Amino acid sequence: MADFGVFIGFGFPARGREEAATKVFGELMQYLVGEAGQGRIEGFEPAFIQPHGGDLGGFILVRGDRAKLDQMVASEGFQRLAIRAQVAVDKLGIVNCSLGAQVQREMGTFMADTADLR
Repeated sequence: MADFGVFIGFGFPARGREEAATKVFGELMQYLVGEAGQGRIEGFEPAFIQPHGGDLGGFILVRGDRAKLDQMVASEGFQRLAIRAQVAVDKLGIVNCSLGAQVQREMGTFMADTADLR
């Protein structure tokens, strides 16, 4: 399983833009299916979360090789979808993340680099 990901977090549809939000979500799902089919990403997992009083309504976790994920996010197709999503939903965020064994490596580095601060 991949040790890197891209977290695509989103709030709720902008008022009056619910149909647009649904359309763009479908476009993003199709795009990610294509990326997975081409082997450019390992896979992805969409999630809607329960109401909790915060801004996050859901997210998509895309897994893959760090360099390939960076290429995807910088691609014209992904940027087009991000622009469309910004019009349709509130609080869009797209950030790199560490997963799996990479989290363990980073925790080890953190512990070693901060040992003298305890």
